[in-house]
Amino acid sequence: MPAGKLYFIAGLGNPGDKYQGTRHNIGFAVIDALSSAYDIRLDKKKFDAVYGKGMIRDKEVILVKPRAYMNRSGLPIQRLLAYYKILFKDMLVIHDDIDLTFGRLKIKVKGGHGGHNGVRSIMDACGNDDFTRVRVGIGRSEKGDSVTNHVLGRFQKSDEDWLDQVVARSRDAVVTILCEGTKEAMNRYNERIIQPSS
Repeated sequence: MPAGKLYFIAGLGNPGDKYQGTRHNIGFAVIDALSSAYDIRLDKKKFDAVYGKGMIRDKEVILVKPRAYMNRSGLPIQRLLAYYKILFKDMLVIHDDIDLTFGRLKIKVKGGHGGHNGVRSIMDACGNDDFTRVRVGIGRSEKGDSVTNHVLGRFQKSDEDWLDQVVARSRDAVVTILCEGTKEAMNRYNERIIQPSS
């Protein structure tokens, strides 16, 4: 991604304490990690989103958490993009993915929504798929839970240290995309993380 412009980084999730710490909200967790690492306060509210502006190294960015529910994420994102006159290709979206094992990342440019309601909503609202995604694997339920119950469930206590590593790695993948390019980020992060032994 070239310098001299404003980049839009959105993490997807559901608003409210009820959903905090759920698998579906891992996009929010990555935004919070970026906010903390680069001292970008999420202190602005507009168009049913909370966001903050700041710098990641030499890149000016907006970090965004839509406050509509997941399947309505698109409109707040579309309105903020239009307000700041940011091109779709300068947007990066971070979201959970049940089709990737927990701990695996996959960076993707363009393409379909893969059944993810938040990505589907963005594509419907924007009429465009020309944006980069960081897909964060949460895996499928090993207990046979429905997809809805699984994604809206919280990570187990035994996964918390592992989750911190996954979020940190996702944060670093975003920074690599911004500062070193998507191809380098794909080469570095599109692989499974080996879970540490307990």
